[in-house]
Amino acid sequence: MWRLRRAAVACEVCHSLVKRSSGVQGTLPLQKLHLVSRSIYHSHHPTLKLQRPQFRTSFHQFSSLTNLPLRKLKLSPIKYGYQPRRNFWPARLAARLLKLRYLILGSAVGGGYTAKKTFDQWKDMIPDLSDYKWIVPDIVWEIDEYIDLGHKLVSEVIGASDLLLLLGSPGETAFRATDHGSESDKHYRKGLLGELILLQQQIQEHEEEARRAAGQYSTSYAQQKRKVTDKEKIDQLQEELLHTQLKYQRILERLEKENKELRKLVLQKDDKGIHHRKLKKSLIDMYSEVLDVLSDYDASYNTQDHLPRVVVVGDQSAGKTSVLEMIAQARIFPRGSGEMMTRSPVKVTLSEGPHHVALFKDSSREFDLTKEEDLAALRHEIELRMRKNVKEGCTVSPETISLNVKGPGLQRMVLVDLPGVINTVTSGMAPDTKETIFSISKAYMQNPNAIILCIQDGSVDAERSIVTDLVSQMDPHGRRTIFVLTKVDLAEKNVASPSRIQQIIEGKLFPMKALGYFAVVTGKGNSSESIEAIREYEEEFFQNSKLLKTSMLKAHQVTTRNLSLAVSDCFWKMVRESVEQQADSFKATRFNLETEWKNNYPRLRELDRNELFEKAKNEILDEVISLSQVTPKHWEEILQQSLWERVSTHVIENIYLPAAQTMNSGTFNTTVDIKLKQWTDKQLPNKAVEVAWETLQEEFSRFMTEPKGKEHDDIFDKLKEAVKEESIKRHKWNDFAEDSLRVIQHNALEDRSISDKQQWDAAIYFMEEALQARLKDTENAIENMVGPDWKKRWLYWKNRTQEQFVHNETKSELEKMLKCNEEHPAYLASDEITTVRKNLESRGVEVDPSLIKDTWHQVYRRHFLKTALNHCNLCRRGFYYYQRHFVDSELECNDVVLFWRIQRMLAITANTLRQQLTNTEVRRLEKNVKEVLEDFAEDSEKKVKLLTGKRVQLAEDLKKVREIQEKLDAFIEALHQEK
Repeated sequence: MWRLRRAAVACEVCHSLVKRSSGVQGTLPLQKLHLVSRSIYHSHHPTLKLQRPQFRTSFHQFSSLTNLPLRKLKLSPIKYGYQPRRNFWPARLAARLLKLRYLILGSAVGGGYTAKKTFDQWKDMIPDLSDYKWIVPDIVWEIDEYIDLGHKLVSEVIGASDLLLLLGSPGETAFRATDHGSESDKHYRKGLLGELILLQQQIQEHEEEARRAAGQYSTSYAQQKRKVTDKEKIDQLQEELLHTQLKYQRILERLEKENKELRKLVLQKDDKGIHHRKLKKSLIDMYSEVLDVLSDYDASYNTQDHLPRVVVVGDQSAGKTSVLEMIAQARIFPRGSGEMMTRSPVKVTLSEGPHHVALFKDSSREFDLTKEEDLAALRHEIELRMRKNVKEGCTVSPETISLNVKGPGLQRMVLVDLPGVINTVTSGMAPDTKETIFSISKAYMQNPNAIILCIQDGSVDAERSIVTDLVSQMDPHGRRTIFVLTKVDLAEKNVASPSRIQQIIEGKLFPMKALGYFAVVTGKGNSSESIEAIREYEEEFFQNSKLLKTSMLKAHQVTTRNLSLAVSDCFWKMVRESVEQQADSFKATRFNLETEWKNNYPRLRELDRNELFEKAKNEILDEVISLSQVTPKHWEEILQQSLWERVSTHVIENIYLPAAQTMNSGTFNTTVDIKLKQWTDKQLPNKAVEVAWETLQEEFSRFMTEPKGKEHDDIFDKLKEAVKEESIKRHKWNDFAEDSLRVIQHNALEDRSISDKQQWDAAIYFMEEALQARLKDTENAIENMVGPDWKKRWLYWKNRTQEQFVHNETKSELEKMLKCNEEHPAYLASDEITTVRKNLESRGVEVDPSLIKDTWHQVYRRHFLKTALNHCNLCRRGFYYYQRHFVDSELECNDVVLFWRIQRMLAITANTLRQQLTNTEVRRLEKNVKEVLEDFAEDSEKKVKLLTGKRVQLAEDLKKVREIQEKLDAFIEALHQEK
């Protein structure tokens, strides 16, 4: 009975509440009673079914937990007893206050859940530690001992508001490169925040009860009792949410710092070589290597590079480089005040590592980005490389500089910083600078998988932008463009209407479309600012910015940190969508190239340019070694013959002929000795060294260019010729060779002794051969001077010129003079020249005295050589008189002794030069050839220039395509493993 009385009292309370409500007549449906009353009255109405109205709140869009299924509320047992009838306005006020608390608490739970998901994403970014299982327990114990992430995270987020304002609601965020799917959500619900989810469901049920209780009061009564207006409530909530965002920002930064320290600890342990297993390359490093190979590949056969990369474009001085430096977390690029600093594309590969370092693709030097001197050296090196790439007469260059930046916490991606777009070519620039920059930018942006990071200066009028129109042409639908507004701090101060900034960020001001819009601050314009100082200034600015407080900008659209996360996600999403298609295209290219090779060169191996160079290098070295196998006899014969050809004119014209003009043998020998001594001291050793060096060159060239029969490959001819010329150019004969050779030659010429008849005959033969050769040359010179004789004129219908006619008449006159005096000296006297000229003038021939002298020189030489040959024949039997020193003999053969001395000197000189060649110079030449080959091996441009042809290019393309395909396959396999 007492239970029935308690139920009746509760019902009376409800009915009294209904009766006292203003403007409501009749009975109140049971569903509209207070929840406590309905639960009690339910025992008296068994057919009644409770219906919960749908939960609605203005904060629904910011919560990520409102879609979770609600659990049935288990009400606490009710103690029945007497309750007096009273007014419920305190309950209505309490319900409203509780509603505000529940809303804030619900947002805090949603923010905590989102923070946990963000932290799980960070944990997924840690490198695969499956290969380091033996050290994982140590790290786990360290984490468990020092950092209790679960309880710490819960304690930090309880009482906060809404994190999704910072990271963006699920419907707004367009930068999800990887979809973790429902499995991670289910796992998470069972994990750390299970209790928070249950608490969220209970909060929703209590909110529903409060809404029903509040709805039972009249509208007029509620308006009279309200103390704050709706506008004030909205302002209060916005202020609370802003403070909550800042609190969550600090929580996330602390978690990010702890995560970075843990990852650095793992990487450092691995970097110190705790184990000896070979480390795998990181995913981004593998991808960067593919791009490096593709940049060197000549895109023939219609194969194009469509692999994704982030292309950073913008107007000059718009802040492109500063944004990239903030993403890389280091001031790595040269900076200038308003002048063009980026003169060629710079490909920057960002990856994680234990230390913050940078290195170039073609260099092993690491620049420590935590040290200012290394940063300055890196900026200087980049500037030098840019100027080196720019050709003479140009301002910018399309050649790419490849730079790798590693550090803890860096987002993995590949960015390409392009020269800033300009509107006007200023003085000092090449006339085609503007067009060149446009062509470079279009070449990178026309890649359908390239992500365009469009940088716009927020401190200048939007109408002055050039790059937006260019980006709109390349990506009209905005499917791969991210817009970044820089210098927002200056824009907020200078722009009269802040809504203009909102229009830019919302994509309503520019005709271009984009995936997302971001606003960043990259410092105060001071080039000496550090990255930490810029980041602090950026965070402080946005915390106090009216743009955020007035909701013109959303929290997830500001700061370079959010930008880098979004760009990285978009980059990897694009990579996963396109990389396999690119791999298939290179497989098709490889098949086409292999088929072409089999059809054109079926019996030849596929040797690329480097392999062909190694083959040619071995052949050249073998040919140099062949020089040492030349016989001594062959060397001496060549050297003696070449040396005599070089000095014969001097011996006959300057030594033998003047000495032969003397009257007796004593004067002859004295003249010969003096002239030989002068010749040996000044000219002979140098001439001998020149002859030896030329002989070595000729023999080396003969071995290099001599065909090898069927094995000869003409593809090496240009290379061999270049190696030969460069080696000869570098080779220098030993300076001490002339001094030692001078002594040897002087001693050889001092010896006049002929020991036997055989040597005498050899000297006679040498002299006769030399004089005959000289006589033949003289006859040819006279024939050219006087023209054809009467036989040739009659047989070949040739005529003499007027000059030849004068020479012929002069020659005839001079021959008459020689017949009158066969012992005439070598020179004409002045009266003799006058006599000859007058005799010719009497016959009507006008001659010049110089012409008479020139003709006399050849006529007298012929006369002298014929006389010398006759004397040489007489001396064949003169060895007996020589032994007696020509005593009591009219025959004097001192000229034979002269030629014996010359012949012996030639033999001794040839022998000495041969020894120096085989013992020293050939080895030095071989060393020079090796050095030249090593230099050529390091000079890619040289090899491309010297090894040419369709066969070489086809093999080179095959090598490149195979390398690209192998690297792409390895990257795709690693990408699938990371998923």
